[in-house]
Amino acid sequence: MEPMILILVLLAAVFHATWNAVVKHAGDRLVSMAVVMGMSGVLSIPLMIYFPFPDPAAWPYILTSNVIHTVYFLLLVKAYQSGGDLSHVYPIARGSSPLYVAVLGAFLAGEYLSTGETVGIAVICIGILSLSLTGGGDRIQRTPLIYAIIVGISIGLYTFVDGQGVRQTDQALSYIAWMHFLEAFPIGLIALWRRRGVVRQNLIQVWRPSVIGGSLGMVGYTMVVWAMSITPMAHVAALRETSVIIAAFIGTRMLGENGGRRRVVAALVVAVGIIGLQLSAASAK
Repeated sequence: MEPMILILVLLAAVFHATWNAVVKHAGDRLVSMAVVMGMSGVLSIPLMIYFPFPDPAAWPYILTSNVIHTVYFLLLVKAYQSGGDLSHVYPIARGSSPLYVAVLGAFLAGEYLSTGETVGIAVICIGILSLSLTGGGDRIQRTPLIYAIIVGISIGLYTFVDGQGVRQTDQALSYIAWMHFLEAFPIGLIALWRRRGVVRQNLIQVWRPSVIGGSLGMVGYTMVVWAMSITPMAHVAALRETSVIIAAFIGTRMLGENGGRRRVVAALVVAVGIIGLQLSAASAK
């Protein structure tokens, strides 16, 4: 992998973990999420103008992805509202999603696992189990853990849908731009409805970091897509999942969350499993 690609993908991982930290640390996490996704939608507009309209075959996937993403955003907000730490929820959610993608791929797309991929999944499971047992003060945070697992399922679902949908159009960035633009509306409308009467004052408190978080998220994802256009996708995807380590570091070192070194080590195990899974998948093709 070229050094510049390596740097960009690692930056994308930092950006993704950072916008999650913004939402976690926000006073009103629902409004913060709405601003994050709204900013992502605004930044998608130049791509929508520049690139051709997605092919008709891609639209069922874009709309399905929109629904799943909306559920994902709401679940992620609930996970953080339930007391879940960034260093706990994020690595479990992101780390478990490849397991669900692998299962969906096997049953719905005929993409069966090799021995190396199975080993990678086993390592991920070990890391996630370790994380589930480091809920702070040597106790399991059951509610955040359940939410994190469900969030991981939603990530697996939209990853599978987008992975199939982006193949239905000639220009991947067109698919991604329209996906980001459209998914900003449901979460924004839900925030306006649920926070009616207080949305303005809550927005004043969270808009600055949330705008930055949304910008970082969109720029980071665009960098990842660009990197995958010139570098093997599995290599890029594997490197991007180092975000679980970054999130664990941000949570424990910068936000003062419990678990400390144990969570960082457990997140590292998850990342190693994901990287092994992705690279094994690449070598099996």
